[in-house]
Amino acid sequence: MPESPASAAAVALLVTGASGMALPRHLLGVLARHPRVGRIHIVVSRGASQVLAHELGGDRTGAADLVAAAAPDEAGRTRIAIHRDNELDAPIASGSVRLAATIVLPASSGTLGALATGQASTLIHRAGAVALKERWPLLLGFRETPLALVHLENLRTLTYAGAIVAPPIPAFYIGGESMDRFLDAYCQRLLDLAGLGPTGPGLRWSGD
Repeated sequence: MPESPASAAAVALLVTGASGMALPRHLLGVLARHPRVGRIHIVVSRGASQVLAHELGGDRTGAADLVAAAAPDEAGRTRIAIHRDNELDAPIASGSVRLAATIVLPASSGTLGALATGQASTLIHRAGAVALKERWPLLLGFRETPLALVHLENLRTLTYAGAIVAPPIPAFYIGGESMDRFLDAYCQRLLDLAGLGPTGPGLRWSGD
């Protein structure tokens, strides 16, 4: 894989086993086209692979399939590095590799609990822990409803630790009935929170 320009940002996308696989697929495509993103590190958990097969088609079961669906062109794919969840020696397992943001999407309740209690038995858990200790943006697209007290306590702990909880709640104020419009608006919000800026106009509340 070619090296990214020194000025380009690196981002980690951690996909866990909650419902909503259209979310990371859409975000991965946005990141692969973003002019300020040079490298995308993606990890898909075992549970996420099962949900991928169910929600996006029986033959889509891993990170490579997600990449092929989200970034079909060669230029986009060259920005993406795929890591196994048991690859604890991956670059994103260390704070020595600077990331602009670490995004857990969708974030399962199990991953939430692991991050809140400091577990690091998988690469996803380790990468999340690195983001917290390095004070990098850690964005959690938590996908669960209704919320139990244990969820709320874990969210509270992670918020105090520096994470940003950004559940994929529809932005009804942007109008329209297209799912892609909701996904575009949510991905733009994540990019804003990561400090990477927008990719297109018309998806923010302007007050007009």
